[in-house]
Amino acid sequence: MKHDEFAAAVRGRLIVSCQAGAGHPLRDTATLARLALAAVAGGAAAIRCGGVGGLPDVAAIATGVPVPVIGLTKEGDDGVYITPTVASAVAVAAAGATVVATDATLRLRPDGAPFAATVRAVHDAGALVMADVATLEEGIAAAAAGADAVATTLAGYTPENSRRDGPDLGLVAALRAALPGVLLVAEGRLHTPEQAAAAVAAGADAVVVGTAITDATWITAAFAAGVRAAADRPSPS
Repeated sequence: MKHDEFAAAVRGRLIVSCQAGAGHPLRDTATLARLALAAVAGGAAAIRCGGVGGLPDVAAIATGVPVPVIGLTKEGDDGVYITPTVASAVAVAAAGATVVATDATLRLRPDGAPFAATVRAVHDAGALVMADVATLEEGIAAAAAGADAVATTLAGYTPENSRRDGPDLGLVAALRAALPGVLLVAEGRLHTPEQAAAAVAAGADAVVVGTAITDATWITAAFAAGVRAAADRPSPS
């Protein structure tokens, strides 16, 4: 799929992230593939998912859904761990991802290669690149290096941007102003339809929502907390 085709497919639309880490009750490739199908049935224009090799989620979902797949792989859980090397990015493309999502922060990557090397390798493999960034500077640099899309995935999760209370709509707006022609994706702590709409209003071309749609544990906990809080309130006298 070419860049313009992908952009047309997701612009003004919702992308759903279907992922579950080790130990999560939903950590099963077949289950995640069915979640992806359910998301598409509900209107998702693309699916973001992770897992190659021993966790073949990307391949299973790419062959099972009729929409573009944004694939990634995670190596560890600290520092640069989202598709952190050129080799891991090529593996995600080989698994069938339309787009490879990768850490595009200015931190040192484990293989020492610059982000631009990943862009070149993924393009050579026939896929597109989504740059996961945390700051305005990183988004500008990623676009200059040839990223096909810039996403705010890492805003709030790096030392350079440790804000964690809700989505970083300020970063979305700043990136839109600085990169008017770039496909801009809002991602990170978007938990309500209202927040998703606010991200579009701030300038996002598309919005990724994961936890609030596909993590049954998180959704249940949110409802359970609301019920408990109501039950604990004193009755009116």
